[in-house]
Amino acid sequence: MRPHRPGSFGPDAAGPKVPRPLVLEQSWADAVFLHWRISTSAAAPYLPAGVEPDVFDGSTWVGLIGFRVPGTRLGAVLPLPYLGSFTEVNVRLYSRGADGSRGVVFLSLDASRLAFVLAARAAGLPYVWSRCRPLVTDGPVPGCGYDVERFRGQADSSFAVRPDLAREADDQLSLWLTARFGLYSRFAGRTLFLPNSHRPWPLHPATLTRFQDRLLTSAGFALEGQPESVLFSPGVRTRFGRPSALPIS
Repeated sequence: MRPHRPGSFGPDAAGPKVPRPLVLEQSWADAVFLHWRISTSAAAPYLPAGVEPDVFDGSTWVGLIGFRVPGTRLGAVLPLPYLGSFTEVNVRLYSRGADGSRGVVFLSLDASRLAFVLAARAAGLPYVWSRCRPLVTDGPVPGCGYDVERFRGQADSSFAVRPDLAREADDQLSLWLTARFGLYSRFAGRTLFLPNSHRPWPLHPATLTRFQDRLLTSAGFALEGQPESVLFSPGVRTRFGRPSALPIS
């Protein structure tokens, strides 16, 4: 496997090795990616200092992503069989730092495990405790999706896709949206970058079969129409390294 280069989104794009000691290991399974094109001016106010919108084909993008987390380890040795297993749905933007890093900025992360939500919020991530569960749809080809209902507030979501497992999604846009190996967040007045690494996502194009959502509106984006990009992946195993402060000029 060839190493990932900043700005490289080939079919084998994979993240750089995360230096030890590891902070966290997780499995991400049955991932559904829904994406809409937005202007950079719409995204910029939501980004922390030192980070700007990343652009593909003249636009940046906002994503609604759902997946299962069947297992989490602290570091590489301490499993969390109950606390580390949950369902998550997040709203995210695509961004880059002046140092050449590329990552995501989360506007919200809904998850079903309260203890994990509280720990992540203490670290500065905008997690929300929600009733969050996988949604399996019937049909000749089984579909995959997610239901979200927040315990506080009125935001909710229900979406599902039918993946075309006979085809691979290896176009540049699909890889650009998913080959993201870090996240930016605000913490204690600084912008932090938390790196992660995993094998390339096995990606498949998918058809949207269900969509009712208020998470995007709650995050500040009143979008019209269906997503321009709809993808599915059976999942990857990922590792997170230690965060570092982003240099700000």
